[in-house]
Amino acid sequence: MIELDTQLEGKRTFFGNMLSEAKRLKYTLGGCWDYDRGCIDSILWREAGETIYLRMPFQVIDGELDRPNALIEFEKPYVIKHVVNIGLEKDANALATISGLGQFQKPLDTDGKIHDKNEWEENGEQAVEQIVSHVNFLEEV
Repeated sequence: MIELDTQLEGKRTFFGNMLSEAKRLKYTLGGCWDYDRGCIDSILWREAGETIYLRMPFQVIDGELDRPNALIEFEKPYVIKHVVNIGLEKDANALATISGLGQFQKPLDTDGKIHDKNEWEENGEQAVEQIVSHVNFLEEV
C-alpha cells in the first residue's frame, strides 16, 4: 500500500455530488461501503489477475451514505494492489464459481507488493488531482 499526500484529505462534499462526478470520470463506489463510511475506487492498471487500485476513503460526517445529501469528508487516499486467483477454486464454492453463481473469488493477496513505487505514487496523485479539480467541495471553516 502506498499512502498519498494530496489536497483531497480533509475535503468535504455531499455524497450525491461526489458520486455523480466520480461516475462521470469512471470511478466507482467501492464495495466496502457502509452507512458511515466508504471509498471511491479507480483501477489504475490491470493485467493477468493483478490490479492496482486508487482508493479514496471517506467518512460520513452527517446523514447516511445512501442519501445524496450525506456530508462526507475524505481521508488519506492510497494505492493498493490486489492479486486474484484466475484459475478455478478447489473447494465447495467451485461449482458456484463455474456456474456463475459465485462471481468473485477472494483475492490471494489484498495488499500485494507494488514495484516501481514512485511511478504508482505519481499516477495515484495525478488521478486524485483529477477528482479534486472536478468536484465542488465545501469551503473549509
